[in-house]
Amino acid sequence: MGSLMVLFMETTNSSACIFPELSSTVETVSHFPEIEDGECVFPFHYKNGTYYDCIRSKSRHKWCSLNETYEGYWKYCSAEDFASCVFPFWYRRLIYWDCTDHGEAFGKKWCSLTKNFNKDRIWKYCE
Repeated sequence: MGSLMVLFMETTNSSACIFPELSSTVETVSHFPEIEDGECVFPFHYKNGTYYDCIRSKSRHKWCSLNETYEGYWKYCSAEDFASCVFPFWYRRLIYWDCTDHGEAFGKKWCSLTKNFNKDRIWKYCE
């Protein structure tokens, strides 16, 4: 993919400056101050991803969107905001009613955040 350049001519003398063209696909997102009493919406869409739990993107603390598609309204996550496990959930050929270490290389218990892990592949470690 080539890089576009823009040529600007200064009219007061014969010098010219070349600047890289800014991409027309740059996403502009408004960010408003935190709304502390808002309610997290899961899943939410932010930039090019879909998130089923609080995220740490350009922030020291995890946060969530207050809209299904992020529109600048957000809040820092508290303990009750983090996504909950969904039980029962389907994984491979079994239905699980509790966290499992099945299929996890390090033996840590995990759970699905949707009813069908086989299809959605959305999960988190259990605490």
